Order: sequence, then structure tokens, then C-alpha cells
Amino acid sequence: MRVSEVPRAVATAMSTTTSAGLAVDDAVVLHDSNKLTLRLLPCDVLARVAPVGNQVARFEVDLAQRLVDAGCPVAAVDPRVEPRVHEHDGFVITLWTYYEPVTPGEISPADYADALERLHVGMRELKVPTPHFTDRVEQAQRLLADRDRTPALADPDRELLGDTLRTLRRTIGERGGTEQLLHGEPHPGNLLSTKNGPLFIDLETCCRGPVEFDLAHAPAAIGAHYPGVDPDLLRECRLLVLAMITTWRWDRDDQLPDGRRLAAEWLGQIRAALDRDDPDAPG
Repeated sequence: MRVSEVPRAVATAMSTTTSAGLAVDDAVVLHDSNKLTLRLLPCDVLARVAPVGNQVARFEVDLAQRLVDAGCPVAAVDPRVEPRVHEHDGFVITLWTYYEPVTPGEISPADYADALERLHVGMRELKVPTPHFTDRVEQAQRLLADRDRTPALADPDRELLGDTLRTLRRTIGERGGTEQLLHGEPHPGNLLSTKNGPLFIDLETCCRGPVEFDLAHAPAAIGAHYPGVDPDLLRECRLLVLAMITTWRWDRDDQLPDGRRLAAEWLGQIRAALDRDDPDAPG
């Protein structure tokens, strides 16, 4: 969220939560990207605030409720308020349960894989209209084609990313494997360690595709603990996801801290991976 909008977004979240019957006199910013995530005190509710143009908030609230009812490991909306999307002063606000973090340290690969598998099992039973994973790839391809939005991207790097996205989109699609509803971005930043076990957040990225596409967002060690993984498909999905997130870092409006340094590092990883897959590459 733009820095100039943050104070107004915080004030709107606090007043909205107060109007919902919860006591609020302080706000702690937990995360700021395309939306603002706040811990509101003393009621201890987690508020997510986005510009009113964000049209996925209702979808996210509804899906979270259905997944919680199905016993899936996802964060729930706050039970003290009506599960709805609030719209005020140019923002949409949703109110969620705040989960106090438990012992520091990373979630073990086995527990991570178990949580993701249980999420996939629950998602498999839901009939929810969502984009296909290739729609996400197409978004990255459109960004690459728009030089006004990616002015700092050098032509050789633009060609590398474009070729990688196009080739892997086709290769993965031609495999014709089983597809289902996915989280879309189940990376460590979207997995909370709580006293209730690992819980996934940020369901707005849901899409349809092979489970390997979700696993490609998780640390590499997770795949060894997830049953029935196709290792070749997972390798292709990992490279595809890497090309996608590298592309997004070159967006002139990207707000990820240190994003350009990461983008340059990831370009090197993509080249190295393609060289390993090319038997005619020098080296």
C-alpha cells in the first residue's frame, strides 16, 4: 500500500472494528504490501485492509469459512463479528482471528507437508470458480510485454523470462495430470505457526492446477514429505514459479523490499537451472 495511504487505512480499520463492537485504541502494522495487515488492540483482532478496487475479499472470507468447516488448517475470521467485508473511505476491511505465534523457528518440513496435504484434501471437495494457474502465468507474460511497466528490465533478461514462461506453461499444460483447487501461494510467509498447529492464510491467490504448482512455492524439502509427487513436474513448476516471481519484481510499482536485488539473484538461478537441463550448454 502506498505510504501516503497507510495512516488513513489504519484509522479506517480502527473505526470499522470499533463499530463492529470491539474495543480498539492501538494498531500494530504486521505487514504492508498490496494490502495492509494490522493487529488491533486491546481486542486482539487481525484486520486486513485493501483499496476498494480489491474484489477478492468476499471470496477469501467465504472460502476460509468453508475450509474451516471442513477441518482444513486455515486461519479463521474473527468469531466475535459478522463474517463480512466492510467498505469504508475507499478501503475494504476484513477481520480475522489473531493467532499468537508459538515457539520461534521454522515449521518442520514434515509438518509443513502434512498441513498442505490436509488443505488440498479439503479443497478437493469444494466446487469454487477460480482462475487456472496458467492465467497467473499469462499475467506475468503481459507484464513482460509492457515495457512501460518494466522499464528497468534489460532485453536479454526480458527474453529469458519470456521464453521460460512460454515453454514451461506449454510443457506443464501438455502433461494433462490431475488438477484441483490450490492455495496458489503457500510459501512460508503464508503459513502461521500457532498453538493450533500450522495454519495457512491469504487465500486470495487460489487457482486450479496440479498440486505440484503449490509445492513449488514451498521450501524444497517439503516435496520429500508430500505423498505422490511427480518429481519432474515439481521441478518444472519450481522453475515456472521462479520465473513468475522474478517477473513481478521488475514491475515499476512493486513494493517488495529489496525486490530488485532478489530479481537479479533469481535471474541467475533461472539461467543456472536452464543450463543444467541443456545437454549442449557449455560448462
